[in-house]
Amino acid sequence: MSLQYSNHLKLIRTQKGFLQTELATRAGITRQAVSSIESNLYLPTTAVALRLASALACRVEDLFSLAPAEDIVEGALVGRLPRVEERGSQPIRVKVSTIGKRTIVRPVTGLGEQLSFTVPADGYIAEPLGKHSGSTVRVKLSRDRQTIEQEISVAGCDPAIFLAGEHMRRQKDRTSVIGWTMGSMAALHALQRGEVHVAGLHLFDPVTGESNMPFLRRSLKGSGYEVVTFATWEEGFLVRPGNPKSIRTAADLSDPTVTLVNREEGSGARLLLDQRLRASGVEQTQVRGYDRVTPTHFEVARAIAERQADVGIGIRSAAQLFDLDFVPLQAARYDLVVPKAYLKSHPTLAHLFETLVSRPFRAELDALGGYDTSETGKSHALRSN
Repeated sequence: MSLQYSNHLKLIRTQKGFLQTELATRAGITRQAVSSIESNLYLPTTAVALRLASALACRVEDLFSLAPAEDIVEGALVGRLPRVEERGSQPIRVKVSTIGKRTIVRPVTGLGEQLSFTVPADGYIAEPLGKHSGSTVRVKLSRDRQTIEQEISVAGCDPAIFLAGEHMRRQKDRTSVIGWTMGSMAALHALQRGEVHVAGLHLFDPVTGESNMPFLRRSLKGSGYEVVTFATWEEGFLVRPGNPKSIRTAADLSDPTVTLVNREEGSGARLLLDQRLRASGVEQTQVRGYDRVTPTHFEVARAIAERQADVGIGIRSAAQLFDLDFVPLQAARYDLVVPKAYLKSHPTLAHLFETLVSRPFRAELDALGGYDTSETGKSHALRSN
């Protein structure tokens, strides 16, 4: 980041009531020198700066300082900026990611209602708003570029990824891990479009009994990816305490008194639900609330806790957080997919996977509940040799 020279000599001189001639006499320099310094035509030496500060009874840094110049970057917008009538003239807080050779810009609001207030912005967009995804936008950075380049952008639906970033910082790493919440297939597509460094997914294939790999082998060409297990978690029905509707299987969802809250198409939870409905011979149209969609495991849990729904598919840790009952259906592996090229080019991405296998991180993940870390850090071959 370039630096610019900040000069307050004229302001302080006039505040003190001194003419240029009087200040020059007190500081032992010429009036022309004072005029040139105030006009930014002459950068004073340390000795001259000290004499000026003494004459004005102030500190040198009150008169002169080095201030960072505005650092502007251009990047591809992911998401939509608000229209002018929605936001007015306020700047938009954004995160900036260096993904390979691309610069990706996302509004901080995309992190959700709580994280929007806890994750600091990397910069601000102050240009005309209303631009849509794919547009080129200019961002005034509020953090240094090195810090931004070390950030790791992860798409997926496991919020525990933020804990990995905290554990990395315990090791004096400047990295921030930013988790963009989306379903498994959406995360994979975001990775393929070059919008994130890592995609997290949990897609269980009942035909092979494998998690994720059948889907990845169909979706990803070549062998230029690493697939590493984050953890295995339990998926099942989230229901109200005491399970008042006695929901045990997908067949119970056809009861007209039962209201479902669903996840979006392409998510692992939706895939599991559809598999179980087909196996039970239940049509989607028979399930009340099937078309009501929320974007995260925690939103599913919140809807049930607030009695807006009776049941939804989610993970055990979400049920525990909202004090709900949990009816287990299957154990699924949550894997992280990362291009091998990013592991080589990104300054700290490899540290993330080292953190996953560390004892302190695995111990904390275990303590969250609903996670099995026995395979955490295990690599899986995308292509057979």
